[in-house]
Amino acid sequence: MANLKSSKKDIRRTARRKERNGEDRSELRTYARLLIKAIKSGDKTEALSVFSKLSSKLDRAAKTKLIHKKNADRKKSRMALRINSIEAKAA
Repeated sequence: MANLKSSKKDIRRTARRKERNGEDRSELRTYARLLIKAIKSGDKTEALSVFSKLSSKLDRAAKTKLIHKKNADRKKSRMALRINSIEAKAA
């Protein structure tokens, strides 16, 4: 257990950050799951709407350094390719 006042404050601050980061990571996973579900069902309009929300969340997570910027870019790119494959199958 920390003895210094500043160390105790650091522990409290870290706990708050950990909780918030966990919520944000969970939200990212939820949107990714919803997008994959929409892609598998073949519903392009819903997939695009969920993709818009997911890409916004990924950008925000990268901005706050929750995930690396290139990680966010890679995830967006791969999801976009999957969405575009819906169109190719329908045509």
